Amino acid sequence: MAIDGLIPRKTLFGNPDKASPQISPNGEYITFLAPVNGVLNIWLAKSTDPHSAIPITEDSDRGIRFYGWTYTNEHIAYIQDIGGDENWHVYVVNINNHETKDLTPYDGVQARFQEISPKFPNDLLLALNDRDPQLHDVYKVNLDTGDRTLVQQNDGFAGYITDDNFDVRFATRVTEDGGSELLQKEEDSTWKSFIQIGIEDTLTTSPIGFDNTGGILYLVDSRNRDTAALISLNLTTGETNLIAENPHADVSDTMVDPNNKNIQAVAFTHERKTWIFLDDHVKKDLAYLESVCQGEIEIVSQSFDDGIWIVAFVLDNGPVRFYTYNRLNQQATFLFTNRDSLDSLNLSSMHSTTIKSRDNFDLVSYYTLPASHGNQTEIPEAPCPMVLLVHGGPWHRDTWGYSALHQLLSNRGYAVLSVNFRGSTGFGKAFINAANLEWGRNMHNDLLDAVKWAIDKRIADPDKIAIMGGSYGGYATLIGLTATPGIFACGIDIVGPSNLLTLINSIPPYWQPQIELWASRVGDHRTEEGRNLLSERSPLNYINNISEPLLIGQGANDPRVNQAESDQIVNAMIEKGIPVTYVLYPDEGHGFVRPDNNLSFFAVAEAFLSTHLNGNYEPINDDFKGASVTVPVGASEVPGLSEAL
Repeated sequence: MAIDGLIPRKTLFGNPDKASPQISPNGEYITFLAPVNGVLNIWLAKSTDPHSAIPITEDSDRGIRFYGWTYTNEHIAYIQDIGGDENWHVYVVNINNHETKDLTPYDGVQARFQEISPKFPNDLLLALNDRDPQLHDVYKVNLDTGDRTLVQQNDGFAGYITDDNFDVRFATRVTEDGGSELLQKEEDSTWKSFIQIGIEDTLTTSPIGFDNTGGILYLVDSRNRDTAALISLNLTTGETNLIAENPHADVSDTMVDPNNKNIQAVAFTHERKTWIFLDDHVKKDLAYLESVCQGEIEIVSQSFDDGIWIVAFVLDNGPVRFYTYNRLNQQATFLFTNRDSLDSLNLSSMHSTTIKSRDNFDLVSYYTLPASHGNQTEIPEAPCPMVLLVHGGPWHRDTWGYSALHQLLSNRGYAVLSVNFRGSTGFGKAFINAANLEWGRNMHNDLLDAVKWAIDKRIADPDKIAIMGGSYGGYATLIGLTATPGIFACGIDIVGPSNLLTLINSIPPYWQPQIELWASRVGDHRTEEGRNLLSERSPLNYINNISEPLLIGQGANDPRVNQAESDQIVNAMIEKGIPVTYVLYPDEGHGFVRPDNNLSFFAVAEAFLSTHLNGNYEPINDDFKGASVTVPVGASEVPGLSEAL
């Protein structure tokens, strides 16, 4: 249902109806996430009767987002933090009695999954930083009792690579020059250098796992090439074998047989995802599935014998459709969509394109036109107000597919442009390395070049362009308003750093083993030259240049970009008499997870944009209900905000 032609925010940003379906290893059960009293929990059903599912967890706070089956077929493990602090606890729920146990009941400690193995069905291999906040030790933890046994004490490594035998095979560390090193564990438990990876390859070269013998190591590898290929390395003979490569894109995904660990297919994503099939049977399966439903196909879960798959069909203008697929019978059965209400809506299409930067890099980009334009052509009849949506990371990327934010902004009358600027992953190491020490400079120039493209194509009205993003995208927003005033009509910064010096000096302790990566790619806070560069690239130092309206969103518990990053720029703007609206959530971290909070922030954001881009907006109404939203500064700058508070 639409309100005055507008899609209700709750339709786009409320909880999904169902999400993240998984098949149990033995194929007997199906699980998925769905709300219980408005909070996402794990639901369970027999795979033969998925519509009889019942909830088996009782989370009543932030909701469960990441979970997985163990090989007992009776236990499901999931992670949860407190208020977005990212000190993850690992919980396990028994599907028979629904009892939930916290396997890592330690305050201020971050737990990570290290290994799950069919050879040890009653145990998990977990990494914990309770001994030293900077370093994660590896423990074997029993699912029933929570008893733990130390497997590997960490004496200075960024992490470990383990196998199905729960053996620690390799360690990784960042070298002093910003490169990385893979070290092999010897029989006497000493470490021997195995692979040296130069700084130019660190973000595009890494191990991804072993075959079922443990004698073959699979790597995504960009050494001696630009884009990252998939190779196998025989650990006995040292022989390497090229499995698959693409001249335009890095390996983005693999399909692996859960039982024998053979790689069945390899994906590469340039503008769109394409697969190379290594297994003829899988190729036939995918050919059949293409006849079942429209959309990009993702195999999201496999039974241990690989006989049953859960398949997702991803669209840009509709909900994700999930099916179970019996490979023996070659029969697909519809399960559910993630958001039924999207089926009845006329959603906008997302277009892909490649834009040339001023120094001739290919910027793979995605744009959505206003819903009023329709989906017939790729260029509107007249230039539109536009939102430049900048992804975080920055070592991340935008992809084609359904985006709630693209749909919201399109429905409100805006064109939306997402750009894979230099430093984005997936396009080869030259593209990533071109971003070294270029925060706020050539990385930002790529965004400006994309804006110019949109203006030249008559997609964007040059006087009505907003910049918006989270994390690095929030930083890009602040750079946009401080380094290039006059380009953007307004900006929305979500958990973005304002001062690169204070950002790096306040990183979580468990990021410390990777500090050389930050020093070599962003700036070295330990040298005078590096501090000068970081200061030069910090938006906080140029707030006098801000002449356009700014909205800032922040989580008080953010361990990556501390609240101080937003506080200091807000306080500086107040001192200078520059208007700013500051939205703060006391129970959120790096981004907004609770649906009530998410809903409330985008209610503020679209009202803010309507004021400065003249688009439509749905009044805030009761969308603050259940949210922890506070607005310390600038509520009067956004229509309806003071009244809603």
